[in-house]
Amino acid sequence: MSHDYRMVQWNPFKKVFDVFLAIGVVAFLAVYALGSTMAQPAGNALTPIQLGIRMSGTAAFILLTLILCIGPLARLSVRFNPALYNRRHAGVLCFFLVCLHAALVILWYHGFSTVNPFISLLISNPRYESIQGFPFESLGLAAFFILFLLAATSHDFWNAILGPSVWKALHMGVYFAYVLVVGHIMLGAAQSARFDLYAWLVAGAALFVCGLHLLAAVRERARDSARPLEKDGWMNAGVAETIDTGRARILTPPKGERIAIFRDQERFFALSNVCRHQGGPLGEGRIVDGCVVCPWHGFQYQPHDGCSPPPFTEKVSTYQTRIFDGILYVHAQPFPPGTPVAPSIFVSKTSP
Repeated sequence: MSHDYRMVQWNPFKKVFDVFLAIGVVAFLAVYALGSTMAQPAGNALTPIQLGIRMSGTAAFILLTLILCIGPLARLSVRFNPALYNRRHAGVLCFFLVCLHAALVILWYHGFSTVNPFISLLISNPRYESIQGFPFESLGLAAFFILFLLAATSHDFWNAILGPSVWKALHMGVYFAYVLVVGHIMLGAAQSARFDLYAWLVAGAALFVCGLHLLAAVRERARDSARPLEKDGWMNAGVAETIDTGRARILTPPKGERIAIFRDQERFFALSNVCRHQGGPLGEGRIVDGCVVCPWHGFQYQPHDGCSPPPFTEKVSTYQTRIFDGILYVHAQPFPPGTPVAPSIFVSKTSP
């Protein structure tokens, strides 16, 4: 986390992630350039600007598709959480590729006109009533402005200013931008001489993203079935010793937020499962140095009171727990955020 909105320092994993991300993009651009050059018929070579337009556009679309796949993949398997934690870096790089693509397009197609290039982009094709001749450039321009807004507000400064719910709703606009990009590509392909393999791959990628989100939603819905209340509002959370130390078990009460029950050695704590930063699932994180760490962006909470360690001020609700005959129970009624709650203690029969 950062305090007073100072730049968050890169840890070793972030540096490795960014290095591999940059190497991957550069390698893709190099392979694409070589393959496109070799595939062009003799005497019909692409100019460097044309090649740059195709390379940057293709790389941006692939990276945006991968970014949209990270969320549902992380819901399906915690192994993808590290990619989710660093997804913002990939988003910023994707926007840089979009900027390069847009700059080259404007230069090549509108930069040599007597009309202002941006005005030329908007008025060059007014056939909005025709699907075959629809100005697909306008869809790309709309997507560009949405991605610009997301990149400009990606820092936690804006999350604090706008509030987590507004910030999250704003950044859900990436899905609308993706729809616009797919439409931009598909309409552009429809107006070319042939509807080539590239257009079909784009359509397949869009369908894959939709399918992956649906699969994650179905899995989430099945896991989200509420547990029946026991006597006096208590919920059976299962055998206490089956929870690994440092990890959590997530329960869904009949009403309210999910509950994450963490084990720290012989102590058991229950917190709201929803991180106050961006709504990340705390129960999929772990306890590190005595604090629950959100798997999305590393926000920390003390398990006994749900408070972030000073100087941070985020708080989550806490819950009462108890253990009876080795069975762990949690009360469905939350305490106000930041309320200290004594942990339940369990000593295994195999302990010395």
